[in-house]
Amino acid sequence: MFGPDICGHSNRRVHVIFEHDGQNHLIKKTIAPETDVFTHLYTLVVNPDNTYKVLIDGEEKAAGTLAEDWDILPPKEILDPEAQKPADWVDEKEIVDVEDKKPEGWDDEPAEIVDPEATKPDDWDDELDGDWEAPMIANPEYKGPWTPRMVPNPAYKGPWIHPKVANPEYKDDPTLYAYDSFGLVGVEIWQVKSGSIFDDFLITDDFAEAEKYFDLVKERREAEKAAKEADDTVKRAAAEADRAAKQAETDAQDDAEEDKDEL
Repeated sequence: MFGPDICGHSNRRVHVIFEHDGQNHLIKKTIAPETDVFTHLYTLVVNPDNTYKVLIDGEEKAAGTLAEDWDILPPKEILDPEAQKPADWVDEKEIVDVEDKKPEGWDDEPAEIVDPEATKPDDWDDELDGDWEAPMIANPEYKGPWTPRMVPNPAYKGPWIHPKVANPEYKDDPTLYAYDSFGLVGVEIWQVKSGSIFDDFLITDDFAEAEKYFDLVKERREAEKAAKEADDTVKRAAAEADRAAKQAETDAQDDAEEDKDEL
């Protein structure tokens, strides 16, 4: 499967999916599609050496190998199942400074104190309202809970890295690029916004033949841009004329109201 997928603003990408042994595999790279209203040409090149390229309007957007950019084959290396982090491995970068002591009087100040500027309201009635109590405010002298400082751990060995070994399940496949047939095209369209048109599909083993369409699509796109600009100009003029007409109508109504007031 190959082509643009534009769903809202958060999920936009060019899909490149290969089927292998009954499983579908999506490219691991994210390739951004074009999202304007003009015609664009998407090209996928797959070579017999298992390399590929994705081009949009003739410009390369991604390239690499089928083995590296898809999880079609098992990984060449796996984590060594025999390896384990040593029991005495120290991966704490810092430790508590045992010589750091809490200062005298650290906990003497409460977190809140009575607002010294608060006064009992003049209309407060002790019999009706109860005993008045001044509100509490944050204590500017409060230092919070004390924690000892941290110092570098002299026994720190750094993060433990799990070693890898060759994967016994890995086997290269030089025929990843090959399929029984390239003679058919299936079109899957799921539109959440109308207006998209798909046409001019080409399958060829001659890249020079595909290149002929790069300039043709570019010419079409330039013509589309010119036509859209002309259409936008007409629409802007019509919108401006409509605004002017509404403003004139509003001004006339205001003048009529002023004339009534004067009478």
